[in-house]
Amino acid sequence: PFQLLEIIRKEDVVLRAILTTHHHWDHARGNEELARLCPGLRVYGADERIGALTHKVTHDQELMFGAIRVRCLFTPCHTSGHMCYFMWEDGSPDAPALFSGDTLFVGGCGKFFEGTAEQMYTNLTQILGTLPKETKVFCGHECTVRNLKFALKVEPENEIVKKKLAWAKQRDDEDLPTVPSTLQEEFLYNPFLRVTEEPLQKFTGKTDPVEVLRTLRTEKDNFKKPKERPNPQAMLAFDWGLFSPFLEKK
Repeated sequence: PFQLLEIIRKEDVVLRAILTTHHHWDHARGNEELARLCPGLRVYGADERIGALTHKVTHDQELMFGAIRVRCLFTPCHTSGHMCYFMWEDGSPDAPALFSGDTLFVGGCGKFFEGTAEQMYTNLTQILGTLPKETKVFCGHECTVRNLKFALKVEPENEIVKKKLAWAKQRDDEDLPTVPSTLQEEFLYNPFLRVTEEPLQKFTGKTDPVEVLRTLRTEKDNFKKPKERPNPQAMLAFDWGLFSPFLEKK
C-alpha cells in the first residue's frame, strides 16, 4: 500500500475508493492498511472475505466516480466471489477498460480454484467476451510469456501466437509491461477464448466447447514451459573449467 500512496502523492490525487476483484492476498492484502491510513475509504467487492470491505456489489451494478462509469461483472470460478470491472467515460475517445483480475489474462485465464469449466465458459463467452472488441484488458498478473508458450503448444501453426510471444519476450527483456491487450487481440491468440476453433478441438480431442475448455485448463495446469537453450559460450566455459575457481568450496 505504501507504493500506491507514494504514486497518489506524486499524481496529486485523493484515494476515495478501492475496487477489489477477489479476496486472494495478492489482490487484497493492502486493503486494511489503506483503510487505516485513509479514513472513510470505500472498499468495493463481491466477497465477504475481502479485507476492509465496506460496499458489497452485485452483477451488472453500475458505479460512478466523477465521469468514470463502472459496471460490475460477476465472474465466479477462480474464486466463488470474483468480480471484474468494466470502465468507460461517455463521449470519451479513449477505449473502455476491463479490470479482469484472475479471470482473463493476456493469453490465458485463471485457475478454477472454486468453480467449474461451465462457469469459466460463461465468464469468457457471455460476460467478458461480449464487451466491445476495442476494450483494453488490464489483468491481475504479468504471466503473458508463460501463457503464450502454452498457446504455442496448443496451436503451433498460429502465426499471431508466434508474433505475440516474440513481442512479449522482448518486453520482458526490457522490463516493460505486456498489459494491457485488447479483447479483439485475445480472440486471435488466447486458447481459452478459441475453444470453438478446429486446432483447439484437435489438440484436446473434444468438440463440446466446455469440454475443450476443461481439458485446456488441465493441460495448462500441468504445463512445463520449454527451457530456454543455454548460452553455448557459457556451456563451453563450463566444459573447459573456466568457472572452477569460482565454484570451489571455501
